Amino acid sequence: MSISLTPAQERLIQTKLQSGKYRSVEEVLEMALRLLNEYDRADAEWVEEVRTKIDAAVEASTHTSPIDGEAFVNQILERFQQSNQA
Repeated sequence: MSISLTPAQERLIQTKLQSGKYRSVEEVLEMALRLLNEYDRADAEWVEEVRTKIDAAVEASTHTSPIDGEAFVNQILERFQQSNQA
């Protein structure tokens, strides 16, 4: 496999090598790919958590009577006022 890097990417790799933390370009790229995998996994977990919460909220809403939007906002404002007074 052949990879073309931008000048900025090359500078970043060179900076990492000069810091002494990494011994080779391959080591820098291995760490970058490992972090990319971790990011993708965490992102997928977050999406699944959000979907689960949305599904739970939708399910709960089928068992809850509707509330007027203005009344809902007023309840929230009232809670904020109470917490600020405490």
